Amino acid sequence: MNEQIQGQGGSRTSGALPWLAGALVIAGVAAFYVLSDQSVWLRWLAVVAGLVLGAVVFALSDPGRGFVQFWGDSRNELRKVVWPSVEETRNTTLMVFAFAVIAGLFFWSLDVFLAWATRHLTGQGG
Repeated sequence: MNEQIQGQGGSRTSGALPWLAGALVIAGVAAFYVLSDQSVWLRWLAVVAGLVLGAVVFALSDPGRGFVQFWGDSRNELRKVVWPSVEETRNTTLMVFAFAVIAGLFFWSLDVFLAWATRHLTGQGG
């Protein structure tokens, strides 16, 4: 991934922007309840407006820009992934199921044997 060393010399308001973004989201949700006498579509418009404005303000902050950079780098790395073919996926799935059945049978037989040995050594059962 593209790693960049960034200095800590941001502006004074850059630390306040994430708080402002959170306040906008909270204000949008609060407006939903404050506008209880208004129509439903207007109340939901206030919520959506709070979310959108909060997202925009957060994207303009230092943590928001870092998140956007991380998102872009993640998408670039995801494009580099070599996905397995259908046949490889099917074979791997069958191997996992086969191993699960074999392990289940092994532990079931071990349980039966230990139960028999416990009954035999303690003299209980028939």
